Amino acid sequence: MSKETINVIMVGVGGQGIILASEVLSEAALRAGYDIRKSEVHGMAQRGGSVSSHVRFGKTVRSPLIENGQADIMLAFEKVEGLRASDMLRNNATIILNDAEIVPTTVSLGMGEYPDNVTDSLRGMGFRIVPVNADHLAEQAGTVKAANVVLLASLASFLDIDKEVWIDVIKSRVPQKYLDINLKAFALGYEASCA
Repeated sequence: MSKETINVIMVGVGGQGIILASEVLSEAALRAGYDIRKSEVHGMAQRGGSVSSHVRFGKTVRSPLIENGQADIMLAFEKVEGLRASDMLRNNATIILNDAEIVPTTVSLGMGEYPDNVTDSLRGMGFRIVPVNADHLAEQAGTVKAANVVLLASLASFLDIDKEVWIDVIKSRVPQKYLDINLKAFALGYEASCA
């Protein structure tokens, strides 16, 4: 991408590793020489509530928050959370969309329905959809908990940050006992995105 400032929003629910993913992106952008700003919102994250993180990087970035309609890329860890945050995206933005569906409490209590065809709805809004079965690839790597790293690998294929920088940041952020799984998850996600 060649733009003055790149705006990335990450959305999902508590426990999906969004905060770690945004920290890895921020550090990778910093190591690549960009000015970065980051902000996050936790909504009952411990109970599966919505979590979002804004990451902005470029030559000079003054605010950590992305205005509605200004995000270039969304990393949607869960489909409905992606749909909910779609007003954050600019026209023709890219959504890296995890195939995961996590049923909200309101749906499990019978107070609502999980929407059908979220992917088609987002595509119908004019966004470019990049589907990623991150949970499946993470399981191949060793644990579904590494789905956040699979999604980061897909994001990495769109950004002008060297692949080795991402790997170095993951090595510095992930505990040693989980490192091999996360590096494998990154490799699988990157390979799937470049195929």
